Amino acid sequence: MNIDDVITIASEALFLVIKVAAPILLISLCVGLIISIFQTVTSIQEQTLTFVPKVIAVFLGLILLGNWMLTELSGFMIRLWSDFSVYTR
Repeated sequence: MNIDDVITIASEALFLVIKVAAPILLISLCVGLIISIFQTVTSIQEQTLTFVPKVIAVFLGLILLGNWMLTELSGFMIRLWSDFSVYTR
């Protein structure tokens, strides 16, 4: 195993983390933006108002996207372990 293999595995892993985390972060960002606009329009300045909707939205996002996220992570690990003999040369 040389340095190029390590860099390739690390870059694939980082890209996978970004790809899997991005939808949940975008859901949280959108819900936070909508609640912030609602607070601005209604002049409600309660800081804890965004917490519950964000938690519910992230939970629903995990329910809807959890299968895809787990499939992506499992596929990466299966590919990594199946190529293990290539890396031990």
